[in-house]
Amino acid sequence: MTADPGLCKVCVCIPPEFADALMDAVNGAMEPVYPGYDRAYSIVRSTGTWRPLEGSDPYDGVVGRISTAEELRIGFVVRRRDLAGAIEAVLAVHPYEEPCIEVVPLIDWKGVVTRPCI
Repeated sequence: MTADPGLCKVCVCIPPEFADALMDAVNGAMEPVYPGYDRAYSIVRSTGTWRPLEGSDPYDGVVGRISTAEELRIGFVVRRRDLAGAIEAVLAVHPYEEPCIEVVPLIDWKGVVTRPCI
């Protein structure tokens, strides 16, 4: 089974106070994937950790010191044709100098099952 080149899963870690702005921005930059629904995201609370290195300009933390903070991991499905716009929307609202953005090609589950969705 191969990935559907038309769909990707994107996950972004972000401070909680930026979550709604991120979801609104991404929603405005992509066509809805799920018929009859938009602004469809999964959100998981997590703890991020990092150490800013010399020459960085961290949003949070001190150069040379390990930092930890509560973050939200926000995931969404996007069509490949909308991926660049969705990532640009993330970058427009994300406060981090180097945000954690994961992009993974997906297998369209609707092509795997033979029964229709209810």
